Amino acid sequence: MSATTTFILFIAFPLVASPIVYIIGRLYYRADSSHVGKNPAKWLALLSLLGSVIFLVLTAKGVFESGKALYYTLGDIVLRFDGISLLLAALALTLGILVTIYSFSYMDREEGEEKFYALLIAMVGAISGLGCAVDLFNLWVWFELMAVTSILLVAFYKNQPGSLEAGVKYLVQSAVGSIFVMLGIALVFLQVGTLNLESIRMSVTQPTALLLVGGAFLVIGFGVKTALAPLHTWLPDAHSQAPSGISAMLSGVVIEAGLIALLRAFGGLALGSTRWGYLLLGFAVINMLVGNLMALRQREVKRILAYSSISHVGYMLLGFGLMISFNSYLGGIGASFHLITHGLMKSLAFLAAGALLFNLKIANGDHSQLTVDDINGASKKYPLTVFAFSVAVLGLGGLPPLAGFMSKWQIFVAGAVTQNAWVIALVIFAGLNSVLSLGYYAPLVNRMYRKNPSEIINNGKPISIWMYIPMVILTLFTVILGVLPSLMYWMTVPACSSLFMFFTQ
Repeated sequence: MSATTTFILFIAFPLVASPIVYIIGRLYYRADSSHVGKNPAKWLALLSLLGSVIFLVLTAKGVFESGKALYYTLGDIVLRFDGISLLLAALALTLGILVTIYSFSYMDREEGEEKFYALLIAMVGAISGLGCAVDLFNLWVWFELMAVTSILLVAFYKNQPGSLEAGVKYLVQSAVGSIFVMLGIALVFLQVGTLNLESIRMSVTQPTALLLVGGAFLVIGFGVKTALAPLHTWLPDAHSQAPSGISAMLSGVVIEAGLIALLRAFGGLALGSTRWGYLLLGFAVINMLVGNLMALRQREVKRILAYSSISHVGYMLLGFGLMISFNSYLGGIGASFHLITHGLMKSLAFLAAGALLFNLKIANGDHSQLTVDDINGASKKYPLTVFAFSVAVLGLGGLPPLAGFMSKWQIFVAGAVTQNAWVIALVIFAGLNSVLSLGYYAPLVNRMYRKNPSEIINNGKPISIWMYIPMVILTLFTVILGVLPSLMYWMTVPACSSLFMFFTQ
């Protein structure tokens, strides 16, 4: 099978499998709805994602052997498989598989289980396609498909007012963002007469009013999904009200996909102006500060994790901003690595918190949120889950030798190497924000280990093995990548290169 064929199958497989999973799952449910927890949709979804992994590996193998990006063209649609495509698809598929396994227990008593799995694999397929898009219209189509599936998953608990409110808020803001993206695309097309990002890059040599306004619209549109402050207001509700597996996907890969879409769009406009890199650095400051300060005042565990995602987007913006503004290859590598480590650590945190939420509340018919008081003394009854959660949040806080410390350190070193006083000040600011984040991470760990178990902990149900499997795997990733970050160089270096080439002459 040729690399081009596997490339097409890698993109198409989850999208074709999604309606099949739904139809088979729905037919099974209608035939006998009493078989709770036995719907084949879950296993079909897992097999679909594993099949996509096989095609991804074959495609990547072909690209590495040839040493150049792989293109597929159908009319005006152009798809390009390069380093950033591999990184984003690998992260989406890894988290998608782990979330599917985790959801075997979490979702097996929920009405519409087949819809959940069908939407999940469709979202993974959309993210994979978005990472391969190299023309603005195609990028927008994949972006919209990702948005639609994620909105439906956020509002999955349709009988819960909080879930519906979060879904509507997400829908409205996402729709507004989409309008801005379309306006930005229209203005860029009006100026250069093409939507292909490589052609735009070669055509744009001077910043014009249309391109600057169009670029600003693209920042707003993609910035909503990326949770650029102050465009982040949908995120805390969406991440806290969605099923915990979807919270992991939203924080672990969806907002990162929005950032990749923004960087792809910037790549076409970069040679016309260096302002885009400085804009990212400005948003980095705002995101880090707003995310941390808002997280400090929260009392619900999942909202704390949601706000911290805003802060971590700031570190990615810092690294990529250095890459664009100062031609910092190290900054791009560090940001790519942090994109991976944040996806793994934040997913682990949401899955561990979700395991506690499910077995303490949802399994008993209570859909209220897990508060910080609920987890007092949780280590006495749930030692493995609490350990996984602790590794995740301490890694997010930048505690060595965990993965979060190493990815942040790479970004900070890249900033110091520029020898620019303003950048060094920004690196110090980012380091202080990392310390500040321990102000809300460390108390959570302290509560779980040092306080007496709360009543809800004592009455909690045992955690399923299906929930433990993803948590153990992600915990190992968090520790191993902190000790041996070089294990990811084969992915982070090509990812940086595929973006860096758009921002240099």
